[in-house]
Amino acid sequence: MPKNKGKGGKNFKKGKKGGDGETRRDLIFKEDGQEYAQVLRMLGDGRLALQCYDDVARTGLIRGTMRRRVWINTGDIVLIGLREFQPDKADVIHKYTTEEVQFC
Repeated sequence: MPKNKGKGGKNFKKGKKGGDGETRRDLIFKEDGQEYAQVLRMLGDGRLALQCYDDVARTGLIRGTMRRRVWINTGDIVLIGLREFQPDKADVIHKYTTEEVQFC
């Protein structure tokens, strides 16, 4: 068996092909049944304590498609989808970058 030389692996040379890495994406605005919120604290297990812009504190749940791809920290601004059957819970749909927050 050959020895491992420390090269290769899952993410080897992945960053070299990207270029500058700055891509501009379209802003996503809220629609019916959605609201903007700020992350107050992380509760664990993919859950967040949120302060919504309609002055209601809610518990947010990170969607499965965002779980390991988008990292959310305290103080971030997110777009949430409100639940009709549970008014105190919401689903995180989108995380805004600092540039997107300043643009709005």
